[in-house]
Amino acid sequence: MKKRVLSGIRATGRLHLGNYFGAVKGMLDLQSRSAEYETFYMVADLHTLTTPHDKETLKQAVRDIIIDYLAVGLNPEKSALFIQSHVPEHLELAYYFSTVATVAKMQHLPTFKDKVKQYPENVTMALLNYPILMASDILVYKAGLVPVGIDQEPHLEVAREIARRMNQDFGMDFPEPKRFIDKSLPAGRQGEYIPSLTGEGKMSKTVEGSYINLTDSLGEIKSKIAKIPTDSGQGSEILGGVKTLMEFVELFEGKEKRNELENQYRGKGLRYGEIKSELSETIFAELEPIQIRRKELETNPEFVDKVIGEGAQKARRVAARTVAEVREKMGLA
Repeated sequence: MKKRVLSGIRATGRLHLGNYFGAVKGMLDLQSRSAEYETFYMVADLHTLTTPHDKETLKQAVRDIIIDYLAVGLNPEKSALFIQSHVPEHLELAYYFSTVATVAKMQHLPTFKDKVKQYPENVTMALLNYPILMASDILVYKAGLVPVGIDQEPHLEVAREIARRMNQDFGMDFPEPKRFIDKSLPAGRQGEYIPSLTGEGKMSKTVEGSYINLTDSLGEIKSKIAKIPTDSGQGSEILGGVKTLMEFVELFEGKEKRNELENQYRGKGLRYGEIKSELSETIFAELEPIQIRRKELETNPEFVDKVIGEGAQKARRVAARTVAEVREKMGLA
């Protein structure tokens, strides 16, 4: 029997390199092993509502991510590509799960505390319930693997706890989902977040100047890489923006290249202009084929509509069975 996989990305802007390495490459890896895995990949538009958003642009933002999914190589013949809100079973199951999850647990999650600090005027019940809906997203498909970054591990633990409670209290057979680690990434970067270009924290769509979009031109990439903060080019310890730069070198040019540059840094010194220019060219070389496919998809809206409609149908066929089983075992049907 195939193992099921669920992953999704919020509709808060175009996909960037953090999404690409943190989730999409894992999605592609799993999709390529279709004999082993049944894959469900969504646009998490309901999760987007947990923080301030622009209602005028949300619909297009959701569609853009579907197009990005297709452009990077996700195949609707092999994976269900769908929009979260088009599968109402996610919300229904989340309510049932909320009956076995405590408010105290949700309030103590580090991710909730971070969002409270970031959006103190928008601390809503939707934000508090985010991990419960995420558990529903995963378990409505009885998915055992989730290709997400390590920062999502607290939410996966909530999903595991809910699965255990539902299995114990109601005789369900939910798996306890685990984070899928993409072994195609360099050792030490597997499942970790991709660093921000600012030299601090992770790459994020909510932090201006921290990310490179998959749609960025060579000029835009060069401009952003040039702004990574660096030092004189010589020293004994590699920190801050220099460390970030070395991590990007490893991701795109390999571990040997990083080792070579780090040895130079501790020896005769580095010339950052040349390193940043070469790195920008390498990044663009990987993104250019994706951008070409994306332009082709933008001229074929009927195909995109078909993918969205068929993806929802595939997802609902599975999700409806799970919800019906939960309703019965909880005494509702």
